[in-house]
Amino acid sequence: MTFWTYVRKNGFVLMLVIVFLLIDAFVARVDPMTNSRRFEKDDFTKTLFHHDWDRSGPVFFGNSAVTGAYMERKAQRPLVEMGMAYGKITDLREILRRGLYEPEEQLVIGIDVHTMLDKMQTDPRFPWSRPWYSPYLFHYRDYFQDAGKEWLRNAWTAAKRGKLDFAAYEPRWIDKELYFGREPADRLLKDWQRYEADYNWMTLSDMANNLDALDWVIDDAKRRGLSLKVVWMPLNPDPAYPQPPYWKPLKERVGGTLQANSIPVLDLSDTFRPDEFHDLVHLNQETGAPKFTAEVDRWLLSFEKPRR
Repeated sequence: MTFWTYVRKNGFVLMLVIVFLLIDAFVARVDPMTNSRRFEKDDFTKTLFHHDWDRSGPVFFGNSAVTGAYMERKAQRPLVEMGMAYGKITDLREILRRGLYEPEEQLVIGIDVHTMLDKMQTDPRFPWSRPWYSPYLFHYRDYFQDAGKEWLRNAWTAAKRGKLDFAAYEPRWIDKELYFGREPADRLLKDWQRYEADYNWMTLSDMANNLDALDWVIDDAKRRGLSLKVVWMPLNPDPAYPQPPYWKPLKERVGGTLQANSIPVLDLSDTFRPDEFHDLVHLNQETGAPKFTAEVDRWLLSFEKPRR
C-alpha cells in the first residue's frame, strides 16, 4: 500500500487528528492553566501571580517548608519566596534550564528532609511537568474536566432562572498554603508514621537525580555570576519523632559539595523548638516563621560590605 493510498483510506481519521492537534496547539499557546482563574494553580505560578508576573529577582527557592517559614513581606532584604509544594532541586533545574525565571543578585536554596528525594511526588500542574509529546488537553484533562463541570453547573443554574450565562465561575484559590498553630500529638504521630512508611527508608541512592541537579545548579550559578547560598531548613526536634536515617548522610554529602564550591551555608535544622512548628517540617506563622525570617535576614546582611 502506497502512502497516498493509505492517506485516502484513512483521510477522515487523519483529519480528526490534525484538527485535534491544531486545537491543542492553540489552547497550549493561550495556556489557560496559567492565565485563567478557572483552573487551580501550582505554587510556581502562584509565585508569579503575586509578583505581578515578573520573572526575575533575588530568589529563595525550596519546597513548602520555605513557603511556611520565609515571610517575604517582613524581610529587611526580601527575596522572592519561591517555595513550592513538592518542590525539589530537579524542579529548580527545569526552571533555570527553560528560562522560566531569571534569578538576579542571589539565589538561596532551602533544603529540608524532602527536597532531595527523587521519588517524592510532584505537582502535575508545574509548567515543566508536561512531556513534549503529551497533548496539553490530555495532560491537564482532570483540570479541564473540573472546569467543564463547573461551567455546565453554572450555565444550568442560569438557565433555570431564564438567563443565558456561560461566563460565571468561581475563581480558584490563588494563595499558597501557610501553617498556623500546632498540630496535636496524635496528628504529628500520623505524619511521622506516613513519612516513615513513604520516605524514611530511603538512602542517598534515592536522591541521585537531585544530587545531580544540585551540581547542575551550582555550575549554572557560576556561569551566571549568581551568588548562591544554601539554608538547611528546620526539622522538628521533638524526640518522639526521630529524624530520617538519611538526614545526616545527606547533610554530609551535600555539605561536602557546598564546601568544595565555597557556597555559604546557614544551618537552621536544629535551632527551633517544637512549639515553633506547626507539624514535623513546617514552622508555624505565629512564632516560627518570624524567627526564621529574622535569622535569614541577619545572615544575608552579614555578607553586605559596611558603608564607609
